[in-house]
Parts: sequence; structure tokens; C-alpha cells
Amino acid sequence: MWLVSSPKHQFNDKDGGGWVPYVPLSEDPDGGAADGDRSVGNLVRDATEHLSTLVRAEVELAKSEVAREAKKGLKGSIFFIIALVVALYSSFFFFFFLGELLSEWLQRWAAFAIVFGLMLVTVAFFLLLGYRKVKKLRAPERTISSVRETAAALRPRRDTGDELATTPERAAAAPGAPRG
Repeated sequence: MWLVSSPKHQFNDKDGGGWVPYVPLSEDPDGGAADGDRSVGNLVRDATEHLSTLVRAEVELAKSEVAREAKKGLKGSIFFIIALVVALYSSFFFFFFLGELLSEWLQRWAAFAIVFGLMLVTVAFFLLLGYRKVKKLRAPERTISSVRETAAALRPRRDTGDELATTPERAAAAPGAPRG
């Protein structure tokens, strides 16, 4: 496999994410024949091979971008895990101690309500941190633009009747042309 990418992606991520592996199309760029000597079978085979390579490169690009975004999502989910650990496995004795300590100056129910409020504020803080990290995730933009470019290139172009009738032979052979 070789490393290749289009020139517009040349200076992307420094971690090598800008390059997409691909299989070379052929060893001989001319296909072993002069331009006019290639058979239809060779042309169809080359077109099929090029399309197959293009699809594989698109899939590889999508996989690399999705993998990078999944890693970012995993890092953001760590904050959700921290919030869950604090919410579920908070140190019972420490918070009980805080409640008893505050009950020296307040009524017991108010002291434990304050401790519970502190626990909820801690959970909300870590949830906010996790939400901010996950919100930064992006769609695989390079893959989407590359697929759109490929689809536009593969879309058949429609010729108008004026372009077909540029020579007298074509004009006579065109449907609806006056026969004379």
C-alpha cells in the first residue's frame, strides 16, 4: 500500500491523518499499449479497477476519520464516567461527616441538605465538562466532500442536440433531422 492524498489535504493533521492508503492502479501507466491501440476490454478492465480502488480509498478515508472522532468521543466520555463514579460511589463517610459537622451550626436536616446539594453540584460540573468535550465532535468532513466530488465526477453528462449536430454526418444521423 502507498500513501496518497489529494493536494488540498496535503498539510492536514500532523499525526498522518491527512494521508489515505491506496493500492497502485497499475505498474505501467500506459497499460502497455499506445493511446489508440487499447481494446475496449482493457479500457473496461482499467475503469473497473480504478473505480474499485476509488471506493476502497473512500472507505479507508471514512474509517480513519471516524476512528479519530471516536477516540475524541471516548476522551470526552471519561468526564461522564467521573460524574457517575462521584454520584454513585461517593465517599459515604466523608459526606456523612460533613453533614454531622454542619449540624453543629444548623439543624440536622439543613446540614444534610447542604451536603446533598454539594454532591449534586459536583455531578453537574463533571457532566458539563463531558458535554463540552462531546459537543466538539465533528462529522467526517473530508470524506463527505470527497464522496460528493466522486459522485459529481461519475454523474453522466447530458449532451444537447446542438452539440451532436456539429458535423454534416452527425446532423444527418441525428433523430428528427431533415433527410434530403
